[in-house]
Amino acid sequence: MRERWATFDCYGTLVDWNGGIGAELERLWGRDERPRLLDRYHELEREIEAETPARPYREVLTLALERIAQAEALPLAGEEIDVLPRSLPEWPVFAEVPAALDEARRRGWKLAILSNTDRDFIEASMRRIGVPFELAVVASEIGSYKPDRRHWDEFFARTGAEREHHVHVGASLFHDIAPARELGLRSVWINRLGESADSPPTRELPDLEHLPDVLDELIAA
Repeated sequence: MRERWATFDCYGTLVDWNGGIGAELERLWGRDERPRLLDRYHELEREIEAETPARPYREVLTLALERIAQAEALPLAGEEIDVLPRSLPEWPVFAEVPAALDEARRRGWKLAILSNTDRDFIEASMRRIGVPFELAVVASEIGSYKPDRRHWDEFFARTGAEREHHVHVGASLFHDIAPARELGLRSVWINRLGESADSPPTRELPDLEHLPDVLDELIAA
């Protein structure tokens, strides 16, 4: 039987990235500031990752928070500087994720994660998800952050997976869906925020609840 592979972004797709970051921004600087500062954080994280692709993600998190505080003239106590990397292992998994991934595995799909993070973080998050993955490719080990293609190159090199039997699943148009499209890969956009896409993915879903059915539709067993 041919192997079918589904690769996943983790933070924003499987784990509530906005919720984890936003909760700390709110705790530090108040509920009213949370939406604006979260948008600013998105911008700064991309800039920092592009500046130094070999930088560990824990440093990206810390530096982005420091830059927000500096740019907005917000107070940030010394003991709070690394609050984002300290909180990340506890960021919540989206409610439907474990059952959807478990069902995909039951149907014969092999699962992998391609993530802009560090090994210890992804291991902690995979434990919270509670469903086995065949492998995880993380930025800190390849010296590259998505949307660079190196995550996909590394995945295909490690697994020998066939592109025609592969689907990439992600919530970020910038980090995941656009590069998957450029690579000619099938993709499923998990559009949790109700956004619109200039370059549409292969399929779009609001969450992972019906993902196993969509994966089977894209690549039959």
